[in-house]
Amino acid sequence: MSTYILGVEENIPLPRNATEALPPMSLKEELEVRARTIKLIADLQGKTIQPDEQDKKDARELAEKMLKDPVANIDFANYRNETLAYLAGMVAQYDQMLVKDLADYKLYVVNKLVEQSANPDPKHSFPAIKALGEVDGVDAFKKRSEVTVQVKPLDQVEKDLLAKLEKLERLTNLSPAQDIVDVETTNVDPQEDTTT
Repeated sequence: MSTYILGVEENIPLPRNATEALPPMSLKEELEVRARTIKLIADLQGKTIQPDEQDKKDARELAEKMLKDPVANIDFANYRNETLAYLAGMVAQYDQMLVKDLADYKLYVVNKLVEQSANPDPKHSFPAIKALGEVDGVDAFKKRSEVTVQVKPLDQVEKDLLAKLEKLERLTNLSPAQDIVDVETTNVDPQEDTTT
């Protein structure tokens, strides 16, 4: 059996409580930590986390509060585990409903479209599917054209251009010569009949 000796650093004060020991976290980070802890404890106990309608209502209210004020002082300890688990699921499903910039708005809209595309009524699902196909990155209805750029040394480019010019010159020499006709300009009155 191996013996392990831990290196203990001296003169480091211990925190007074567990809250002081935790690093500062955003609401989302704190919610994720609490949700993982709730799930771990439920898994260890072999219990399922089943939120009721009141838990879902409380979670939606919390989500709205977090959306309105992302730095709000919410004490998650005042809520049931089922409420926090449901709220964490909502946040995970919509990948951070706390929208801060346009990329988050886009993600929120795409998630809503995915949700709506599962509607059994084609009157609602088809427009959602069509809108999803037009989303940047999906581009299901976009026609694409590819351009291949070749980087060549200057000597090679000059050789290629000279070859093209020689080919063009050979083609113009092979074409039949065109007769050139000199034309004189005359002033014609449009009222006059020139056909007689």
